[in-house]
Amino acid sequence: MMAVSESGGNLPLAGIRVLEFTHLIAGPTAGMILANLGADVIKVEPAPHGDSTRRLEGFTGGFSDFFNRNKRSIAVDLKKPESAAVVAKLCGNADVLIENFSPGTMNRLGLGFEKIHASFPRIVYCSIKGFLPGPYENRTALDEVVQFMGGLAYMTGPVGEPLRAGTSAVDLMGGAMAAVATLASLRERDQTGVGQLVQSALFESVAFMMGQHMAASALLGTELPPMPAREGGWSIYRLFRSASGQQVFIAITSDALWQRFCAAFGLEDLGRDARLETNALRLAARPWLLPRIEATLEALDADVIMDRCEQARIPFSGVGTVTTLFSDPQLRASGILSNTLMRDGSYAMLPGLPVKLSNHQFELRRQPPKVGEHTIQILEDAGTDRAQIGAWIDQGVLHAPLV
Repeated sequence: MMAVSESGGNLPLAGIRVLEFTHLIAGPTAGMILANLGADVIKVEPAPHGDSTRRLEGFTGGFSDFFNRNKRSIAVDLKKPESAAVVAKLCGNADVLIENFSPGTMNRLGLGFEKIHASFPRIVYCSIKGFLPGPYENRTALDEVVQFMGGLAYMTGPVGEPLRAGTSAVDLMGGAMAAVATLASLRERDQTGVGQLVQSALFESVAFMMGQHMAASALLGTELPPMPAREGGWSIYRLFRSASGQQVFIAITSDALWQRFCAAFGLEDLGRDARLETNALRLAARPWLLPRIEATLEALDADVIMDRCEQARIPFSGVGTVTTLFSDPQLRASGILSNTLMRDGSYAMLPGLPVKLSNHQFELRRQPPKVGEHTIQILEDAGTDRAQIGAWIDQGVLHAPLV
């Protein structure tokens, strides 16, 4: 495993300790963000087999490898009464607790906000659920469920064919918003000395994502059509097919871009045409304008189209896939890809935080941990003697694979 600094070195959140009682995506996203910023994030997993996310396959098989980077793992059987003493040790020097289990689960485990806050008032308690308090709050929700509830699936698919987004967009947003609110609460805790309950939710997150469409609908006084059927605000803002069969997306969002586009593709006559001087005129002219542009682009290979767009500083893109990201020269140059150890022993270049600070580099400091890999280390950090740790292991309260 990669040798790392336990504290995250001089990163912004160095010295902040986070207990993560999570599974799947939203909670682990919040924890991963804080971990990448330098916090010591301890993933509290069920003993002895760990978070069930580790055993997912197919499309979901990479969850644990991606979301558990830069974290430590302790494996505890929270259903055993002796685990209360373990949790007390963990909470005694923790700053944040994150959980995203189904409504009521943490209360049944004796780990609800009221109980934790009463005993450890400095802890910021972050709870991520399907819904904020309201009539839906006791429902169990998943990313895809709220995508349909919140209109995201409606806006994504063709008319009459709602379609979930191609990633767990709402889980990621809910987790990111939870991390932002947690950071705000930590700042307030530093001033008051008292933590508080932070709540983030998937349904409210998708509503936030839909805000731009809600605003447009309010102004228009009507339901918006799905994105594939939208009447765009730009005359040239779509995919075009090339001679090689590849598709290229081109966006002309200003009159200056239109002139550069015409010059780049030998369409100077269109650039001089008074009927096309403004975007509004070009929108009206699309019935005869688009066939002309399509014919021009279909005679050129995709590489030629993209090279000309780049030279003319015109927004463009080919159609990327998941695998093209691994070797993308921009991602490699920006430094957000890190060589991550996967659960099958292979390595893959996976992205970290998509941000940079002038004083810090948010690199991979710790590979995804094995189940309970840091159980002994974490409890010794919390002041527990080795004999007590050994007794808890013998009782099945803890799992420590390196013992």
